[in-house]
Amino acid sequence: MFDCIIVGAGPAGGTAAYHLAKRGRSVLILEKESLPRYKPCGGGVSPAIAQWFDFDFTPAISLKISKLCYTWEMQDPMEVKIEDAEPIWVVRRDVFDHFLVQQAQKQGAELRDNTEVTGIEFKGDRWQVNTANGPVEGRYLIAADGAKGPMRKWLGFKEGKKRSAGALEVETSNLVEAEPKIHFDFGSTKKGYIWNFPKSNGYSIGTGTFQGDEHPDFKSILTKYCQGFGLDLNNSKQFEHPLALWDGNQKLHTQNALLAGEAACVVDPFTAEGIRPAMFTGMKAAEAIDRAIGGDINALEEYTETVNKEWGSDMVWAQRLAGAFYRVPKVGYKVGVKRPAATEIMVKILCGQQRYSEIAGKAVKRLTAGLIPGMGR
Repeated sequence: MFDCIIVGAGPAGGTAAYHLAKRGRSVLILEKESLPRYKPCGGGVSPAIAQWFDFDFTPAISLKISKLCYTWEMQDPMEVKIEDAEPIWVVRRDVFDHFLVQQAQKQGAELRDNTEVTGIEFKGDRWQVNTANGPVEGRYLIAADGAKGPMRKWLGFKEGKKRSAGALEVETSNLVEAEPKIHFDFGSTKKGYIWNFPKSNGYSIGTGTFQGDEHPDFKSILTKYCQGFGLDLNNSKQFEHPLALWDGNQKLHTQNALLAGEAACVVDPFTAEGIRPAMFTGMKAAEAIDRAIGGDINALEEYTETVNKEWGSDMVWAQRLAGAFYRVPKVGYKVGVKRPAATEIMVKILCGQQRYSEIAGKAVKRLTAGLIPGMGR
C-alpha cells in the first residue's frame, strides 16, 4: 500500500509526487497515457516556479523569451521587451511534464503510465483505485487528472466552471522570426484573445473565451490568424479543450483526498495561466498530505484554506478585471494593453511579485474612464 496515489502526471501531479517522495513518502503516479505524451498548450511558464524546487529546469525549457507583441485584430501593434525580470519560459508539455515526473522518480516515486483509472472506492482507512491493470491501494489520494478527468466527479465534488478553448499546433523546421516573441491578438475572438507561443520547433497557437456563453468557431478564427501571420497550416494539428477557470472559493478536500491542478479549477480567469497555479497546488497538496500522514487531522482542510487564501483571494480580482476588460475589449486594448507599464505589471503578477488586488481596482477605473469622455485625464 502506498502513502499516496496521484492520478495524473501533469504539472500538478508531477510536482506533488516530487515533494512527497522527497519527504520520504511512498508515492504512485497513475497516468492513462504513455509518457512522454503530447498535450496542446501554449506552454508559457513563469520562471518563479524555480523557487519551489532544488533542481535545474534548463533541460525542460524550449525557449526563453523577453519580447512580447500585442495587436488588435492583427492591426495597431505594440511591442514590449521585458527589461527588469527573467525571460518567460516556453515549454513543450510532453517534455516538461515528463521531466517533472522523472525528477519525482529520482526521489523514489513510482510511475505507472499507460494505466487508466476506471474507478475509486474508499475502504475505511484507504483508497482503492481500480485501473485497467488491476487495483492499487493508498492511504491518501490526489486527483490531478485535469479539466476533463473523472476524478473530481468520482470524489463527489460539484462540476467546476469551464470555458472552451481552441488550439492549433503549427510545426515548422525554422522559426519565422530571428528573435522570437510571444504574440497576443485581441478583438479577433469575442470575449477572449489569441495567443501565440513560439517554440524551438514551431508555434503553439490558441484562443479561448473567458466570459459569458460564447462558443465561437475556433477553427475559422485560428485559420484566419495563421494565414495573416504567414504560417503554413499543412503541418498543423487542431484541438479543442476546456479551460478550468477559478470561480470563487471552493472546497478542495474530502476524505483522505485532495484536488490539484485543473481538477481544482485553478486557471487564472483573466490570463488563462494554468501551469504555475497547477504546480502551486501540487506543492501545497504534498505538504498537506505529508502532515496528514504525520498525524495532523486538520491538514487537508488547511490545504483548502491555503489555496483559497493564497491563490483564490487574488483570483477574485482577476475575475473583476476580466469582467471589465472583456465588456469593452477595444477600450481595454487602447487604455490598458498598449500602456508600456501594463506588460511590466503582468510579468510581475506572473512571477508572484505583484498581486491583482494591488492593481485591479485602478485598472477597472481606467477602463471606465476610457468609456466616458473627460474622465481619467
